[in-house]
Amino acid sequence: MTPQPAAALHGDAAAPTRPVLPAAERGATVIPDKVVARIAAHAAKEALATHPDTSAAHSKLAGPRASVTVGSGAARLGLTLDLPYPVDLADVSRRLQHHVSERVAHLTGMRVTEVTLAIEHLIPADGLEHRRVQ
Repeated sequence: MTPQPAAALHGDAAAPTRPVLPAAERGATVIPDKVVARIAAHAAKEALATHPDTSAAHSKLAGPRASVTVGSGAARLGLTLDLPYPVDLADVSRRLQHHVSERVAHLTGMRVTEVTLAIEHLIPADGLEHRRVQ
């Protein structure tokens, strides 16, 4: 930010005025990849906590991890997460991808071109203590 002359700060009529540039010409906001990844991981956590099929087991699941590639105002996201079992994987995956895409786009202003999921573990919803081999 450039400092204003003292005369301009005090409302002196003799101070020269500069034209105000349109917002698009003033500069750019740069959001680091690491920040976009954290936003994506948090959005995935939100989606899992609010989805009816995953909300009950949400506390047992490891937090989602995200990676991101940003270029030309667009982001490609990768999520690694655990899901409860049994669950409709296709439905949960679609909803998760949609929610994460919408939240990242809304919060960063970036266009999300891809959200890939890697489901690392399926965690039994009723816990392992109730299972036994017969």
